[in-house]
Amino acid sequence: MSEMQEYKCPNCGGSVEFDSNLQKVKCSFCDTEFEPQALEEYQRTLNSGSSSNMTWESTAGSEWTEGEADRLRVYTCKSCGGEIVGDDSMAATSCPYCNNPVVMTGQLSGELRPDRIIPFKLDKNAAKEGLKRHVMGKRLLPKVFKDENHIDEIKGIYVPFWLFHADVDAGMKYKATRRRTRSDSSYHYTYTDYYMVEREGSMGFDNVPVDGSKKMADDLMESIEPYDINEAVDFNTAYLAGYLADKYDVSMDESIVRANERIRTSMVEAFAKTVESFHTVETEGTNISLSKSKAEYALLPVWILNTKWKGNTYTFAMNGQTGKFVGDLPVDKGAELKYRLTTAIGTFVLVYGIMWGLRFAGVL
Repeated sequence: MSEMQEYKCPNCGGSVEFDSNLQKVKCSFCDTEFEPQALEEYQRTLNSGSSSNMTWESTAGSEWTEGEADRLRVYTCKSCGGEIVGDDSMAATSCPYCNNPVVMTGQLSGELRPDRIIPFKLDKNAAKEGLKRHVMGKRLLPKVFKDENHIDEIKGIYVPFWLFHADVDAGMKYKATRRRTRSDSSYHYTYTDYYMVEREGSMGFDNVPVDGSKKMADDLMESIEPYDINEAVDFNTAYLAGYLADKYDVSMDESIVRANERIRTSMVEAFAKTVESFHTVETEGTNISLSKSKAEYALLPVWILNTKWKGNTYTFAMNGQTGKFVGDLPVDKGAELKYRLTTAIGTFVLVYGIMWGLRFAGVL
């Protein structure tokens, strides 16, 4: 027995049935009428798209060559468990994520070698100036965030990223409407026309970055984008001298979900801009397929300041290539209360002075 096709109203999603008097299909909820052939064609078009296929080839990273990683050491933070990489001459340092001391545990092993790296273009002084500009004028900021000793604790770290590249073919289906009205002496009429709108096209994506560190919040890392990936060079351990480098703890396979999300969002936004001249537009179906998909493992430069205040951790980040600075700032409740009281007293004095002046002038 063949499966019966169940139709839904394109307008409201309610059930529909054939009206023998009208010789049309009618929605039992919104009373919209459809020609049977038109509704069948709509359903056929809606079901015609193939499913999305967003798979990736695993080509990122390579093995370390013999002797290349001999001078690299892994430092483990006993507080947060973070692992960072430095050279064998690095003195005692502190964790860039929680500011606690870290200890050397051994040579680097068992991790992929990065494909590319963007060397730091901005030094520590530029990072310190960036933080000063970031906190400038913040009257309610706790004093600890303005102390020079905390500014000096800014650390340069190469953060692991997966860079995704792909050609993307997509097809989108939209339900759209146009409305027109007319009036006579008795009634006001509104006519609504329904359309199935289809769009197809291709886009190329290069270097879609996904943060490969669980310790780095994705929104923080995306906030300091973009990087100019054209300035990336083949990885060489010499670029790590004087800096820390985080080991990736989010695999390429785990990062694919975020990469697909960013690609899908970009495609949907680009296609939506082509659907114009309608009063309403709703997405009915999305089909996205990837080709020539691959990923690379890269290290990107970030200046990090991690500060604790009243049990909370505040992380500030600056793009080590462009200087873009981001980070949330806390509010000192004592300073806030003092500011509000001062403002309230000032307002009261001003209003009282105005009223006294008006009374003196005989207005009141």
